[in-house]
Amino acid sequence: MSEAGDAKGVFASAAKKVKMGKRVEKALKEKAAASSSQEATEEDANKAPEPYTCIGHFDADFTELCRRAGLPPTEIPPVVLRAKRPGTPPPPDPKAKDPTPPEEPVDVAEEEPKPKTYVTKEKYSYFKPNIQVEMEHEEKPATVTEIYIRGWKIDDMMVDIFRNCFPTIEKLNTINLWNVGLTDKTLRDLAAIFPQCPNLKNVSIEGNPIAEEPWACLIGDDSLIVNLSLRHNEITDRGASGIGAALSTVTTCNKNLISLNLSHNKFSDVGAEAVVKGLRMNRVLLCLSLASNKITDKGAVKFGELLSRFPLTHEEVVERRKLLSDKGSPDRGTGKSPPPSRRAESKDRPGSVRSGSHLDKGDKKRDKSSKKKDSKKDKDEGAKGGTKKDDKWKKASLVAETVNKTTKGKKTTSSKDKKGGAAPESESPDMVEAINPLLDSVESIDGQLWIPGNRSIINLNLSRNEIGEAGLKSLLLALQYQITLANLAPHPALKGLMRLSLGRNPIRADSEAYQKLQDLLLTRDPFYKPQAKSPDGEVQSLVG
Repeated sequence: MSEAGDAKGVFASAAKKVKMGKRVEKALKEKAAASSSQEATEEDANKAPEPYTCIGHFDADFTELCRRAGLPPTEIPPVVLRAKRPGTPPPPDPKAKDPTPPEEPVDVAEEEPKPKTYVTKEKYSYFKPNIQVEMEHEEKPATVTEIYIRGWKIDDMMVDIFRNCFPTIEKLNTINLWNVGLTDKTLRDLAAIFPQCPNLKNVSIEGNPIAEEPWACLIGDDSLIVNLSLRHNEITDRGASGIGAALSTVTTCNKNLISLNLSHNKFSDVGAEAVVKGLRMNRVLLCLSLASNKITDKGAVKFGELLSRFPLTHEEVVERRKLLSDKGSPDRGTGKSPPPSRRAESKDRPGSVRSGSHLDKGDKKRDKSSKKKDSKKDKDEGAKGGTKKDDKWKKASLVAETVNKTTKGKKTTSSKDKKGGAAPESESPDMVEAINPLLDSVESIDGQLWIPGNRSIINLNLSRNEIGEAGLKSLLLALQYQITLANLAPHPALKGLMRLSLGRNPIRADSEAYQKLQDLLLTRDPFYKPQAKSPDGEVQSLVG
C-alpha cells in the first residue's frame, strides 16, 4: 500500500507540474499577443493615413476631407441646396369657373389641433456656417453647378480642402464668396485653384476688403474667368492700378474676361485712369461697371479719349513696328533673311537696301519721286487736321476684311495648291480673329500716330460718381466719333458703345449734352426700331 501510495503521489505531482507548465506557457502566449497587438496599434497610430481621392461628389468629398482634417462632426459645415424664390403664380382666368364651392365658416372651438409633422430648429441654427449649392439634377450629387459661401471665414485649412475637391467637380461654373474674411494668402491660393476647374466661368468675391489688394491675381494670363464681380471690397487706386495692368499691357492681354464689376469701391480718377490704360490694348472686355466710386470729370475725360481715339506712346510705337516687321517677315525668328518685297511692307520704317544692285537707276528715280509725293501728301493732310480720311478708312476696312477671312492657327494659301488642285476652304470662315490694336490703321497728326479707340466695350456704367458737364461732353464726343467710324469702316466684332449709365451724377437733367447723349443711345439700342412714315406722312411705330 505504501508503494502504491507513493506512486500515486509521484503521478499527481507530475500531473500538477504539467498543468502549471501549460498555464505558464498560455500566459506567456497571451502576454506576447497583447504586446504585439499594442505595438501594431502604436504603429497604426504613427502611420499616416492613405490620401483621400475625391470622386467628384462635392458633399461626400467635402465632408470626408473635413473629417480627415480633424474637424469634429458638429463643426463640419453642411452642404445644403440653395433656397429658390417661388415662381409667380399665373393670373386667374376670369372665364374659368371655380370648381371648389365656398368654404363654410368653422367654429374656433371645434378646430383640430396643429399637425406634428414639421421639424423645429434652434433659433441660432440659421446662423451656423453652411455651403449652399445648386445642381442640374437634385438626385445626382455629381451635377453641382454653383457654390455659394456667405458670412463665415475661410481659413487656410478650408482652402486646402477646396484645393482637393473643387477641380474634381466637372460641372462647376460659378463660385460666389460673400464676406468670408479672405486674406492676401487665402485669395492668392484660391486664385491658383480657379484655373484647375475646367468649366469655372463666373467668380464673385464681394465684401472682402484686403489691405494688400492683390485683386490682379484673379485676372492673370492663365485665368479662365469670364465674369468677375469685385463689389464692396474697398478697392483703392492701388488695387485699381494692379487690375488695369492685368487687363492689358503693350505686350500682354487678358483674353477671357468679358464682364468686370468694380462698383461700390473707393478709387478715384487715378484708379480710373489706370483702368483706362489697361483697356487701351484690350479688345475682349464687353461690360465694365465703375458705379459708386469717386470718379470726377478728369476720369470721365480719360474714358472719352479711350472710346474715341488716342495717340500711341513711344513704347507702343516700338511694339507696333516690331509687330509689322514680324508680320512682313514670318521667317525672322528662324534666322532666314526675308525677301525685299516683304521688308517694304512696313509703313512705319521701310526696309533698308544694302546695295544698289537691287534697284536700277530708273527704279531709284521713281522711288525718290514717289517718296516726295507721299511726304507732300502727308504734310497736306496733317495741315488740314486729318480731314481726308476716306482713303484711310477704306484701307482699314480692307484690312478688316482680309483679317476676317483668316482663321486662328491657319496659314493663308492661294486658291490652288502646288499640285494644281483647288485648296480646301477654311473650316470656320465666319470666325473673326482678334486683332491687335497696334496693327490697326493709324493717322499721323502733329508727329504722333493716332489709332481708333476701344470699340469692344458695349456697356459702361459710371453712375453714382462725381461726373459733371465737362465729362459728359467728352463722353458725348466719343459716342459721336464711334458712330461716324462705324459708318465709315464697319467691323463685325467692334460695334461700339450701346449702353452708358450716368445716373445720380451732378448733371442737370435739362442739359443739352445729356439730351443728345440719350437720343444717340436710343438709336444704339439693339432692340430699337425706327418709326416709319405712312404714305400720308404720319409716323407709325414699328414696335409690336
